[in-house]
Amino acid sequence: MKSYIVKILQSVYITHDVKCFIVEKPENYDFIPGQATEVAVNLPGWEDKLRPFTFTNLREQKHLEFMIKIYRDHEGVTNLLGKTNAGAELIIHEPFGAIQFKEPGVFIAAGAGITPFLSIFRDLYRKNQLYGNTLIYTNKTSDDVIMDIELRKLLKNNYLKVFTRENVIGFAGKRIDRNFLIDNIADFGQHFYVCGPDDFVKNTTKNLSELGVTSDFLIIEE
Repeated sequence: MKSYIVKILQSVYITHDVKCFIVEKPENYDFIPGQATEVAVNLPGWEDKLRPFTFTNLREQKHLEFMIKIYRDHEGVTNLLGKTNAGAELIIHEPFGAIQFKEPGVFIAAGAGITPFLSIFRDLYRKNQLYGNTLIYTNKTSDDVIMDIELRKLLKNNYLKVFTRENVIGFAGKRIDRNFLIDNIADFGQHFYVCGPDDFVKNTTKNLSELGVTSDFLIIEE
């Protein structure tokens, strides 16, 4: 598996527990919007501790960007990344991933599951092809939303936020279950893109399948 050592050019927190990294882009390195790569920190003892993270930048840009949720409750890779700043090095590998844009549809994301969709939305917006897509984005609280201002700019009225642990006036305060899908989606014959924690993806895709969405119209990470 080919690997590349890249320097971190910038690192900054964009929410209380999500950090954005801008890193060098290897020559001729390319990816499809929605894809990810295995990332490790280039420090002794950490080089083989690989974790998958999604590209969030436009593929034409001269750098790579990752938005990574930092888990401080155990001494893992993201905890280390939370303490890692510009000038340090990461090890990245070849791009991979099944999530990529096929046709306009409904994107359903939970938490950091928004990251593959960010790259897709940015790419479609640049091409003036974002029309006809809808985002349903669930988080515990409003403080957890990643890139909220940009998502509002890109999707306007086709952006529905759901908060599971707070009730904010004007926003749904419940989980994305079967009844929620029925209440908020008129057409189950379109494409559906789902990303988030494993249980969220499993439950959401099960509900969508029961509502008539076929596997050909369901795009998830495999």
